[in-house]
Amino acid sequence: MVKSELIKRSPLRIFENTIHGGVGKGHLGVLASKKGVGKTACLTHIAVDKLFQERHVIHVSFASTVDHIINWYEDIFREIAKKRNLEHAVEVHDEIIHNRVIMNFNQAGISIDQVVNSLEALIKDGNFPADAVIFDGYDVTERSPGELDAIRAFAERQELEIWFSVSLKEENGSLFTDQGVPAILEPLVDKLDVIINLRHEGDYIHLEVAKDHEMIENRDMQLRLDPKTLLIAED
Repeated sequence: MVKSELIKRSPLRIFENTIHGGVGKGHLGVLASKKGVGKTACLTHIAVDKLFQERHVIHVSFASTVDHIINWYEDIFREIAKKRNLEHAVEVHDEIIHNRVIMNFNQAGISIDQVVNSLEALIKDGNFPADAVIFDGYDVTERSPGELDAIRAFAERQELEIWFSVSLKEENGSLFTDQGVPAILEPLVDKLDVIINLRHEGDYIHLEVAKDHEMIENRDMQLRLDPKTLLIAED
């Protein structure tokens, strides 16, 4: 399969259509699940799909090392190329890898203003025209609401879409509100544009919409994580 056909047939087209074209420039999206369910795999699949479309991605990791992030990108690319029988896979890999930058920060030792300044320096001074930023391991629930405002302002200035991952925790004895919003995110729901839940049911991890821009709802995306490859796949 050629790259253009791979992009067209990707389940990420369903993902985008389900949330009215995607997160969108200047907006913030969240993937929420219990620990170990597959948030990083989902974020990486979203990022790799953008790289296939010749878009530029900055993956910001708040883990102690980035080796596992690099491995995720390699594994996800390899699985997509194998599953779709991608033509000239080596050449495509070498082509898209130049459109990705991985940055590493210690959340405890740096302010969000410092992170944003570093990102803007890369975009402006480093001539890296980013289209999306992945904040992997940045716990928005442990930070002040003003930090999300600063990140949104950055997204709007640079016309970026931004994704976060959040590990679910019980609030008042429940993981979710009656509307399907993660209870831990309820105080921040007005500051987020898209919220996607990853729910482990039976043998599969299902993707569900909790917030779709102005609409708060609980809706199945008709997508799941493949338990073998951890790629986003159609039900």
